[in-house]
Amino acid sequence: MAIIVTFDIPGVGQELYDACVSRLTDGGEFTSLADVPAPGLVSHAAGPADGGWRIVDVWESEEALENFAKVLQPLLADLGHADVEPRIIPAYNVVTR
Repeated sequence: MAIIVTFDIPGVGQELYDACVSRLTDGGEFTSLADVPAPGLVSHAAGPADGGWRIVDVWESEEALENFAKVLQPLLADLGHADVEPRIIPAYNVVTR
């Protein structure tokens, strides 16, 4: 079952996001889902929100997110944000182009 995952990271901005993307892509860009090592990622959006940064993803399954978390969590910890916890809800409807 698809899930919607929201990360709200207070007090940070685009710099943290760009640092994560740079590490995930070995210095490349994130302009396509194929750019990151995240099998099962259906969609991704990120931007400033409420005095911090918000990331909203749709994943094919919670298992796919858990596999990606094995890559993301150490990276966030290395950047000083080990405490970032996602909010996960079931997706009722997912529409893609």
